[in-house]
Amino acid sequence: MDHTESRDGTDEPTDDTRTTPAPASGSMPASGSTPAPASGSAPEYVPEPESAPTPEPTPAPEPTPDPDSASQPGPTPAPVRTSEPESASEPESASDPVPEPAHVPEPAHVPESAPTPGPTPAPEPTPDPDSASQSGPTPAPVRTSEPESASEPESASEPESASEPESASDPVPEPAHVPEPAHVPEPAHVPEPESAPASGPVPASVPTPSPGPAPESKSAPDPAPQPTPGPQPQPAPESAKKRRRPWVRRVRRAVLVLALVLIVPLVAVETALRVNYMGDPADGTYTRDRDAMWLGHAWVDGRKKDADVTALAGRLKDTGVRDLYVHTGPLEHDGTLPRSVYPRARWFIDAVHRELPGVRVQAFLGDVLANGGPEGLELSDAATRAEVVRSAGQVLDTGYEGVHLDLEPLHSGDGHYLDLLDDLRRLTKGRDAQLSVAAHQIDPLPHLHSVAGFVADHPKWWSQEFFGQVARRVDQIAVMSYDTARLFESTYGGYVAQQTSLALEVTPPTTHLLMGLPFYYESNPSHWGHAETVGAAVRGARLGLSRTDPDRELFGLAPYIDFAATETNWREFKDGWVR
Repeated sequence: MDHTESRDGTDEPTDDTRTTPAPASGSMPASGSTPAPASGSAPEYVPEPESAPTPEPTPAPEPTPDPDSASQPGPTPAPVRTSEPESASEPESASDPVPEPAHVPEPAHVPESAPTPGPTPAPEPTPDPDSASQSGPTPAPVRTSEPESASEPESASEPESASEPESASDPVPEPAHVPEPAHVPEPAHVPEPESAPASGPVPASVPTPSPGPAPESKSAPDPAPQPTPGPQPQPAPESAKKRRRPWVRRVRRAVLVLALVLIVPLVAVETALRVNYMGDPADGTYTRDRDAMWLGHAWVDGRKKDADVTALAGRLKDTGVRDLYVHTGPLEHDGTLPRSVYPRARWFIDAVHRELPGVRVQAFLGDVLANGGPEGLELSDAATRAEVVRSAGQVLDTGYEGVHLDLEPLHSGDGHYLDLLDDLRRLTKGRDAQLSVAAHQIDPLPHLHSVAGFVADHPKWWSQEFFGQVARRVDQIAVMSYDTARLFESTYGGYVAQQTSLALEVTPPTTHLLMGLPFYYESNPSHWGHAETVGAAVRGARLGLSRTDPDRELFGLAPYIDFAATETNWREFKDGWVR
């Protein structure tokens, strides 16, 4: 039976009344309760007066067996729980059995003769009751929003007492409406106790409205099942990373070793060269009028005319150039030199003597050395060396005043080259001619030529010792002090100063030493045009001369080459060296 609160504060019945079966005779009513009607008669609804005393809720005592109720064969209905438990008066027991009111929480024990084999399972709370017929008069408990602990069933010989509910919001206990005995529906979704054998009508449970949304006492909904996480990709990279760590360390160590082996020495060398370029050249370290210049092949193959010789004479008249190395033709790989490659050589020699008296013209002969390769001039072959000597005599017969030999790449310590120089020196000395060579640079660091020869087929440096051996076999030796791969003008100038000092140290005073100047502009890994300038080379040569042998007479500079020279090259040469 539902109750609603009236405006004056009293509860009024809001639904029809229902009947419940009478308990077995012999059950005793609790003191203070309203007398129940006789068995078989419908009990009246007795509303509780407003001034009813408010009993204090007391915990439910342990059930006490009632000898009278134990003798009765019929079961006693169990108390019914409501959503808002209220205190209810306990029905009195008389000689006749009185049915127990439904939905009436009672402060005292209600004897129950029906044996219950086990505890009633707690069903899910629901606000909507449904009815279900029962075979016996066993009332089904109704779960409220705040379920209380259900009383444990006792054996058949001992009556059960319902636990006393506590008052939640309304402290005034009210007697519940005694329903008529009838079969009434039970709350929906509330499973009936499995082992509640009984016979006769079942007291109806009156639904009570649930206040508001789902009660807080509802058991928390089970969390949504989390999907089983698949294999995460992170552990594999982590383990792979751990496995790669030794390799990373090895790479780092290799980079560090490379830096120590290459970068650190390079930085040290560059710093030393920069320091070597510092300072001022000594006074008097200018031209000795013993300079030279390399000229291209166009002067002897017919491309140049008299006007060109006159213009060249105008360039050289105010300089100290006294020797011209004119490219007369590359030698054949067998050492021979065809006369057809220099048809205008005699014309050029006569024109220079006319325009530039006192200037010597030497035949610039060169070729690529095989050095074990498939092609090139093989110095180890005596017949080839003999042909080179014969070709040198051939150009001297044409009118040249000397032979300038340029064979590249020439390994440091090549004894066959020294043998060739000895043969040529005998020839030129007997013809009162000059023997000059273009020489490789000297090791800036000890034994650097060995490292370069191991790594590359083109050795860039000679040892200082080998340089001295070559210098003692010739009249003139010109260092090709360009294509140095220096990145800065200051380091290039310092490099030329170092090369000048190294060459002066091993060149005999009777040998004319010349330092080459880059009269061309290129930008590549071996020659950076912004760094290798004529001005830096001139200043570097003067610094080396000042520090090593400032009074040497047989010393000069040699620009390379005429057809690539710019006005800037000529100006820097004259301003820095000629004065």
